[in-house]
Amino acid sequence: MPELPEVETVKNKLKDLVLNKKIVDIDITYPNIIEYPDIKIFNKEIKNQRINDIKRRGKWLMFELDDYYLLSHLRMEGKYIIRNKGDEREKHEHVAFILDDNTELRYKDTRKFGRMHLLKKEDVFNQKPLNELGLEPFDDNLNIEYLKQKLKLKKLPIKTVLLDQSIITGIGNIYADEILFLSKINPLKPSNKLNSDEINNIIKYTSQILKEAIKQGGTTIRSYESSEGVHGRFQQNLLVHNRENMECLNCKSKIIKIKVGGRGTYYCPKCQK
Repeated sequence: MPELPEVETVKNKLKDLVLNKKIVDIDITYPNIIEYPDIKIFNKEIKNQRINDIKRRGKWLMFELDDYYLLSHLRMEGKYIIRNKGDEREKHEHVAFILDDNTELRYKDTRKFGRMHLLKKEDVFNQKPLNELGLEPFDDNLNIEYLKQKLKLKKLPIKTVLLDQSIITGIGNIYADEILFLSKINPLKPSNKLNSDEINNIIKYTSQILKEAIKQGGTTIRSYESSEGVHGRFQQNLLVHNRENMECLNCKSKIIKIKVGGRGTYYCPKCQK
């Protein structure tokens, strides 16, 4: 569930907690979270690496180490917590980075969907997963020409295409609904049928909504919190998502929930004809 604003919130929170600390050891209880490289190589190479910075690309956290980038995707419910070294481990704390100040940065993931990659710095943007990502929502190159070119052969519903990370990276289910509502576009409309004004609205509201969500610390909804003790406030600003059968704030029609590409999708049948 974490989308760009939630990952940005986690990044900023972690920078206050772990920058300039060295990873002196690691304990992994669920090896499948380590997607690349081999678990033995991962364990060996990450030791004695210092956390110099934390960045974000799309929905990926990028821990900049001395020689590597540790990439971490939170997927549905992943989160990071800080504990003192030796504190009892909870059931779903699957990876523990032991730091040189006798604290542990622990990765907790109830569903075990999260994934990590350890890549050489010089390779990080040239191979999976980052080389498969599209433009950031705030990139100046995200313009009408770029998006029109990407959409012109896409017959899929625009809601589905907005979730395609190879086109615009960072948008997930919640924010796609909000973007389409403000753009007055039906989520089922074929992507190749959008006109220039509609494409321009998608670009405008993508940036506007995500920037505001970042300011609000993301969206805390259902079982997801971006970080321990951090509750996003953007759910108070949601216009359609999770508002099935409630009145549209524009026209008083009832918000409808449907499935688009297998994802729960909320929209106003009057505003988004």
